[in-house]
Amino acid sequence: MAGILFIISAPSGSGKSTLVSELRKQVSGVDFSISWTTRAPRGSEENGREYYFTTRDEFERMIAAGMFLEHAEVFGKDYYGTARQSLEDARRAGHDLILDIDVQGAAQVRKAMPEAVSIFVLPPNPRALRTRLRNRSRAEGVVDDAELFRRLGEARKEIENYRDYSYILVNDILDRAVAQLEAIVLAERFYRNGEPIAYRSSRVLEVAAACRQSNAQERLKPVLEAFGINGSSGQQQLPFGDDPDDD
Repeated sequence: MAGILFIISAPSGSGKSTLVSELRKQVSGVDFSISWTTRAPRGSEENGREYYFTTRDEFERMIAAGMFLEHAEVFGKDYYGTARQSLEDARRAGHDLILDIDVQGAAQVRKAMPEAVSIFVLPPNPRALRTRLRNRSRAEGVVDDAELFRRLGEARKEIENYRDYSYILVNDILDRAVAQLEAIVLAERFYRNGEPIAYRSSRVLEVAAACRQSNAQERLKPVLEAFGINGSSGQQQLPFGDDPDDD
């Protein structure tokens, strides 16, 4: 089996890490590339599990040595990157590889590897995203409203890039989003490698096709509008004010 490269991007707090974790429980032959970063670990994060944590000097040495498939400086503060070794290891094993990367890194990978399958995960609305971000901050023991609203602003900027992705998932109901992600992986294996789908193949292909950006406009419209984004003509500036029902 020739490995397929899947790119998954989403605003922080959209639940993409949970989606990928659930996918890997259900679909074999899918490797996950652990990114490198110069930021400090948060909460219960461990080196080699969520990220490989390193220093800025070492990261820049790795850049100079050409060790990254993609890298970016996020928020002008910390580096994040994907090591080429992850892709080489997956290919040797004949496995697919999932990259969990931001829109900057995804653009780099698509340019270098246009055959990659790109998937963008959307939260259903700003309220849900606020709640997820706040719950994550509380779990990490740090609640910073200024940081929360900065992340919400960055989320809207990231969401504007949804048109660059082949597939779109709205993570409003976890089980449904996991099933859609699984369908995308199985459908791509079927179309690219001729790999048979063991269970209800026609339904799997239908679910995957419905997630294609070109087929998902009606599903996307209310989500984009909730974030102040006009799907056909760009962004509308709507404020992310405090929601009295949020807490």
